Amino acid sequence: MSRYWLLKSEPGVFSIDDLQAAPNQTTGWEGVRNYQARNFLRDGMQVGDRAFFYHSNATPPGIAGIVEIVRAGYPDHTAFDPASRYYDPKSDPAQPTWFMVDVRLVRKFPRIIALDELKRTPGLENMLVIQRGMRLSVQPVTEAEWRIVLTLAGEADRPA
Repeated sequence: MSRYWLLKSEPGVFSIDDLQAAPNQTTGWEGVRNYQARNFLRDGMQVGDRAFFYHSNATPPGIAGIVEIVRAGYPDHTAFDPASRYYDPKSDPAQPTWFMVDVRLVRKFPRIIALDELKRTPGLENMLVIQRGMRLSVQPVTEAEWRIVLTLAGEADRPA
C-alpha cells in the first residue's frame, strides 16, 4: 500500500525547477539531519510512494508539485564527505546515522498551493505542515489530505 509524504526544500537550495532540470528528473533527497525525519526516510518511505514537493522559506511557501519515491532509504553519502555542507563527522559508514531516498518528478503544479491556502482549507486542519512549530522536512500526509490538496491544485481527476 502506497503512502503519502511531504518533502520540504528551500527553493534557493533545491527547487522543483532544479528537479525538473535534473537527469531523468531524479535526485537523491540528501542532507536530512533530524532523527524523526531520518526515520521516515529510512523506515517509512517505499518505492512507489508519492510526496508533495514543498517550497519552504519562500514567498509564498507552499506545495509546488508531486514526486515519487524511486529508491527506498539508503545511507546518505553526504554525511561522510568532509567537502559536503551535510558532512557529519560523527557518522560512521559502518553504522550510518543518516539516510536518503531517491525521488523523481511526477509533475509540477501550475501554481504553488500556498501555506495560507492550506491553512484555510477544510479537512486540512490536522495536516502537519500547517501545525505551529512543525519544522520537520519529511512528514507523512494522510490519503484524505493528499486528495484535498490535489483538488486545490485542480487535479482531483488525476491519479494520486
